Parts: sequence; C-alpha cells; structure tokens
Amino acid sequence: MADKDFKVKQGIDLGTPLPVSEGGTGQTSATNALNSLLPVQASQSGKILETDGTNVSWVTKPVEYKRGNTASRPGSPTAGDIYVNTETGFIEIYTGATYGWEQVGGVASTVTGVTATNQGTSRAYNNGQASIAFTPGTILGRSYTATSSPGGFTGTASSSPITITGLQSSTQYTYTVTATNNYGTSAASAASAGVTATTVPQAPTIGTVTVSADVATIPFTPGATGGEAATYTATSSPGGLTGTSSSSPITISGLTDGQSYTFTVTATNSNGTSQASSTSNSVTISLDTGGMFPIGVFTLGSSSSSVTFSNIPQTYKHLEIRSVAKETSAANGSYNLRIRFNGDSGANYTIHRLFGNGTSATSDAFTSTTSTIAGNVAANGFSNVQGAGICQILDYNSTGKLKTVKTLSGADTNSTDSYIFNTSGLWLSTSAITSITLITDATSLAAGSMFALYGVKS
Repeated sequence: MADKDFKVKQGIDLGTPLPVSEGGTGQTSATNALNSLLPVQASQSGKILETDGTNVSWVTKPVEYKRGNTASRPGSPTAGDIYVNTETGFIEIYTGATYGWEQVGGVASTVTGVTATNQGTSRAYNNGQASIAFTPGTILGRSYTATSSPGGFTGTASSSPITITGLQSSTQYTYTVTATNNYGTSAASAASAGVTATTVPQAPTIGTVTVSADVATIPFTPGATGGEAATYTATSSPGGLTGTSSSSPITISGLTDGQSYTFTVTATNSNGTSQASSTSNSVTISLDTGGMFPIGVFTLGSSSSSVTFSNIPQTYKHLEIRSVAKETSAANGSYNLRIRFNGDSGANYTIHRLFGNGTSATSDAFTSTTSTIAGNVAANGFSNVQGAGICQILDYNSTGKLKTVKTLSGADTNSTDSYIFNTSGLWLSTSAITSITLITDATSLAAGSMFALYGVKS
C-alpha cells in the first residue's frame, strides 16, 4: 500500500446517516423507508416483504394451518380457513355460516334421528303431506333428500325439516334421509317410524233424489274417508238448505211448494271438507192440498204430566192430533185427554159432546173451565187397553176467527161397554195457535203413550 499514491480530490461532508448515493442505507427514522428502494413500514405490523423481481411490497403472512379434533375447531372461523381434523384424518375448509366446515374430498355424514309428522289439515284427497325432521351429521350436506316407502315420494331442503307432498290417503309411510355435498351423497339414514297420511275425504257419489211432501231424501255412496271418520252434508240449490248424517240417506225438510231443487253432498272429517259430489237430478216440490204433513211425534219413555208441541209452523191450513194413550191411574175407567192452546188454561173453551156405549148416543152440552177434550185415555188398571183419538183443529193460524175443534175418540175397556166420544167445540180466541199442550183429567200420562201432530193443507 505504501507504493500506492492516494489522492483526495475534494473533501466529503458525510451526513448522518449516510445517504444511499454514498453507499449508506438512507434510513432516517423507524417509520420511513429503510432506503429508497423499499416501501414505508408504517401500519405493516405482522406482514412480510415480497418482491416480483422488480417491485417490493408488504403482504400478509400466510395463515398457518390449525389442527386438532372436531371439538377443537376455531370458534370464530372466517370463510376460507383451513383445518386439519386429526379426529377424521381429513382437511376441512370453512365455507361460511350456511354449510360450515366441509371436508375436502369427504362425502357428507349420514343423518340421524329421522322423525315424520303427518300434516293432513286441508290436504286434498290423495295429496297428503308429511314433515320429516332429522339431525345432520358432522360433515354437513349442501342439500338433504327425504324418500317415502312405499311410493318413493321425495322432498328436498337445505336443512331440517323436509316436506313431502302427494302422499296417498290412509296409507302408512316410513322415511329415510340422505345428505349431499360437493363430493357425493351419504348413505341413507335409518327409517323413521311409520306414520299414516290423512287428508280430507273423497267426494261422495250422489244417488237419485226423491221427495215426499216438502221433504227430500238424498241417497249417496260414501267415498274414502281420507283416514279419519267422516260425516256427510247435503245442500239444496236454490236456498242452501242442508241436512247432515253419518250415513246414507240424508233428508232435508222445509222445501218450498212449487220450487225445483237439485242437491250435492260433501264429506267432512277432522282435516276439512271434500269436494262436492256431482249435482243430483232435479225434483219439484208439489204439496198435495189434502195431504198430511208430520210436524212432531212423542212416545213417552216414562210417565209425564203433559206433552207439549211448541213452535208449530204457520204454513198449514189445519192441524190434526192423533193419540194412543193410557193414564197412570190403577183404577178402571176412562179419562179425558184435554187440550190447551198457547198455554191457556182458563175458561176459554166450549164443548158439545155425543157419547155412547156402542149402541146409542146422547147429547151432553157443557162449558169447560180448563180446556177442551182432545181424545180418550184408558186407565192403566185395564190390561191391554189404550184410549185412541183423532182431534182436528181448524183454521189454527187464523187471527180473525175462533178455532174449531172436532174429536173422535174411544176405548175398549175389556168389559161390556166400549166408550165412543164425538166431541166438537171452540177456543174462544182469535190468536194463532203456536203451541199445544195435552193433559189428562187424572194424574199423568203413562209410559208408552204416543202422540203425533200433523199439518193439513186444506
């Protein structure tokens, strides 16, 4: 070195730190670039430098793979996180809240706990519905499919439960569920317990409708009940009058004279009402002007002090009462069956009676202080004897005239005499008759006594 001859051209003023141009780093502070070739360090904590050969930049450190058993998966993962499941031996990727951790190359786990529930309410016949609940396995499916047996009816959903429709009424089904993800479909689950599909009933088949007086009789053939007990309703058109029965036929009363009607029948169970049957044949109500139309019937199951027909319709011209009756009295004899209108028990009745023993008749005119006579009642003391009577009440619904009562009655008392009575009288009121009460002279009407009230058109 001593042989060398060094020369200094000019003195150099070295700054602190040494600039890059003079061979230094150029660093001026911890927050500035290390040198002019490197990016700023500010807010780059935890990152590393990366270069493409020309440029240099800060980048996030690669996520380290986490590992452990299923229970140790990260509690708050982010979509794209990778986990090595040491329990299953598979790598898993978190795909988000919908599907969670999905096994790379792994088929979804078999589901468990399959339970089916029938949903029959308002379901049309042979279109039953079931809801199938289940518990997903460890590896979730992106979709789940339930399949019925028998029938192979299916339904698909992204989670529990799955709905299946189109099931046949009154049929028992079991169900299995499979799970499907990007890598395939799981094995089928164990089958659920059997559940019977129920729906509304099948529409009935209507028969030929007939009429008698103002009553229509509607026969029908029931269809399948839909798996539940059914009742049946017939409906008239026009008018919407209805009748209901648990079996065929159904009757509808109160139809209008001269009106033509058709009818349909529906079936109803706990799930709802079927479609209506086809429309019946047309029938026209034609009330015979001399016909008898039943209003009410009483047959006493035990003794009773009276029998009352109430809410008598005002659609007829006259009324007729027919009776076959006994009195509870043990003494032999024949008693009067008396009649009261609208609860009237005062002296508003007059009577004229002819009576005899079968060979003669005499006149007995008197005024009753209680009621008029509607027939004859035999004493219970007579064996196999009942009093019988037919009582007609004319112009019962008139408000402009007194009501005329005519009675023919009698009894064979198993002795030498047979009592026959022919009675006529008036109810001294112009009120329309809306109720009729029958009583006896003695104590009570005996069990087995029968009474029927009819309406007469003319």
